[in-house]
Amino acid sequence: MKTVHNRTKIVATLGPASAKKEVLLSMIKAGVDVCRLNFSHGSTADHQKVIDIIREINKKYKTNVGILADLQGPKIRIGLVKDGGVNLLSGNKITITTKEMIGDDQQIYITYPSFPKDVRANEIILLDDGKIQMRVIETNNNDTVLCEVVYGGILTSRKGVNLPNTKVSIPSLTEEDLSNLEFALKNDVEWIGLSFVRSADDIIDLKRIIGRSQKNARVIAKIEKPEAIDNIDEIISVSDGVMVARGDLGVEMPMEQVPLLQKMIIRKCCAASKPVIVATQMLESMITAARPTRAEVNDVANSVLDGADAVMLSGETSVGEFPLIVIETMQKIVRNVEENGYTFNLPKELNPNSATYMGDAVCGSAVYLAEKTNAVGIISMTSSGYTAFEISSHRPQAGTFIFTSNHQLLNTLSLVWGVRGFYYDKFESTDKTISEVNKILKAERLIEPGNVVINTAAIPIEKKGKTNMIKVTLVD
Repeated sequence: MKTVHNRTKIVATLGPASAKKEVLLSMIKAGVDVCRLNFSHGSTADHQKVIDIIREINKKYKTNVGILADLQGPKIRIGLVKDGGVNLLSGNKITITTKEMIGDDQQIYITYPSFPKDVRANEIILLDDGKIQMRVIETNNNDTVLCEVVYGGILTSRKGVNLPNTKVSIPSLTEEDLSNLEFALKNDVEWIGLSFVRSADDIIDLKRIIGRSQKNARVIAKIEKPEAIDNIDEIISVSDGVMVARGDLGVEMPMEQVPLLQKMIIRKCCAASKPVIVATQMLESMITAARPTRAEVNDVANSVLDGADAVMLSGETSVGEFPLIVIETMQKIVRNVEENGYTFNLPKELNPNSATYMGDAVCGSAVYLAEKTNAVGIISMTSSGYTAFEISSHRPQAGTFIFTSNHQLLNTLSLVWGVRGFYYDKFESTDKTISEVNKILKAERLIEPGNVVINTAAIPIEKKGKTNMIKVTLVD
């Protein structure tokens, strides 16, 4: 099956608009690399159907589409309110209670039991992505909080709550998250997204659970709280990837700070060889329109120029009216930027004290050689994926072709910038392996006679050790 391949990957959230096999297949052909399952919505049965379809497509069409299971995390919400919503008027007072009830203009229910104990007078409460703002007047430290409506509006059931000034005591993994995690691990998904990360310990706790399950899923830290920004270096260090979740981040923090935070996080992730996703409202208007706004086109383009490994779609592909057109549109934006304005071959400082220093140096040298010889490809074998992540972090202009005998790793690498994965399980001798993988790429018409390619490998190749060899090859 012929599919579109950009260097910057596309993550698409699946839902009612994209759950049918024929729709999802057309989206994958158009450029989807990773499918996101949003556990804030849909039933386990719905997610199972989609996982089965993705696996079926991968097997039948020899694609390597990865799956990102995005856990809801400690999302705080307002409970049910009366039909038609509640009209909250600026200046009015209202009570927020932890006792379940149907809300009205006098009192509303919040799903966060420790809310009265955690908030303090004058702290700000934001509802419905910040459209409604309240200020805490007083709390009884038990079950009710009295608030003043600062900016009012119509509040409907189950809207999200953000507490930008409050030290939230709710755990990073709820009971519902643990249940969804068990389901995701049972299905061997490649990536787990952890929402509302506050510290490195949140990631370490999740990895401990994954390790006990004897699974290989990798963890993406979703950055959407001020505490995460304060601890960003430690979080990146222990995570396998990062998501700049601009929706809640732009509510929890001053929105004017988000563009520079996005650039900072991407820069740090590239330096650490960790894939980074930019998410939220990228082509939001295309939920109901067949064309994006010019501002949205610029946003996607700038995220690519910032160096993101992947750009992500949410409602546009899960509930939108034009899921395929959305993918085609994003693919065209990404392709145009990469062909006409991208900065390749990023300089990168190596850490001599790192345990991977020698391997890092070899990968960096491969990228340098590819640039100086105008090579069309960097070709490597890996069993852990390390080489692919490291080469990708340099953003080489040459294609990055990775061969592995690990099927799950192929799907994992679908998120990583510039990487195209291939299954190969022979690894008899270095010379023979290099010859065979080059022939495979020739057969796929990805390289041709007269091209220069850079081959890297671990010698002796059958031991599958650390990358320690580079060869400049003129394709015959």
